[in-house]
Amino acid sequence: MGSFFTNLGRSFQSGTILSKLLYINIGIFLLVRLLDVVLLLFNARGIPLLLYLQLPASPESLLYRPWTLLTYMFTHFDFLHILFNLLWLYWFGGLFLNFFSERQLGGLYLLGGLAGAVSFILAYNIFPYFWDVASFSYLIGASASVMAIVFAVSFYRKDLEINLLFIGRVKLIYLALFTLALDLLAMTSENAGGHIAHIGGALFGIWFATRMRAGKDFTEPMNRLVDKCVNLFKRKPRMRVTYKRNETDYEYNARKHQEAEDLDAILDKLKRSGYESLSADEKRRLFDASRK
Repeated sequence: MGSFFTNLGRSFQSGTILSKLLYINIGIFLLVRLLDVVLLLFNARGIPLLLYLQLPASPESLLYRPWTLLTYMFTHFDFLHILFNLLWLYWFGGLFLNFFSERQLGGLYLLGGLAGAVSFILAYNIFPYFWDVASFSYLIGASASVMAIVFAVSFYRKDLEINLLFIGRVKLIYLALFTLALDLLAMTSENAGGHIAHIGGALFGIWFATRMRAGKDFTEPMNRLVDKCVNLFKRKPRMRVTYKRNETDYEYNARKHQEAEDLDAILDKLKRSGYESLSADEKRRLFDASRK
């Protein structure tokens, strides 16, 4: 069992950012489900486990749990939810890496998730339709992040085609626009928050693709922030302090005597064979002696 986790850790460390995102999502899903089972066995199901991971629509609740802006986009509870999200992330994340870097994939995942979070919170607090449920509505899952990746690829390479089962080859941008239309139509459905977050992530993905065409990478500030956060938790190497012992009079005189003999030998060689016969080290030592 120990070797299994060791190999898993090595696989995580050596993997691409895409595989790391998949690992993190799966790991959190398994941990949440396992804790849920343990709580149920001890009749402690009333403990609001997901409350500390999912994003609240209420700004007041968000003030007490600001970390949920990040944790919600890595958290799933239902198996089909995580299955479809990670399948889309795997397929379209791979396509994304054909045109962009791993750092851009990681940055877009986070920024797309944040765009979905902002869209969710704004919609539930602006539109009167959601006011009655805003205080107990929450967002969970990687869908907004995945949509940002899908739409970034679709609008960056509008000519890109993929094979769909029973349909054949179709341009990816048509699939993306069809998905966006479904989300727009479902904004008042039972999963309204999820569809609104999809739209936010999709719009950010389009914006990313548009700016990349103009040579602007909007993921770089996010990646620099992530780098700083990661460096905070890296172990700094211990500073090695060495102490130099003072020379005794005997050692000082012996060193000066040896330096004088070496210099005499260099001068003899210079006299016999000329300057060009000296080695680089001998030239340096001769130059240093001339400056004293």
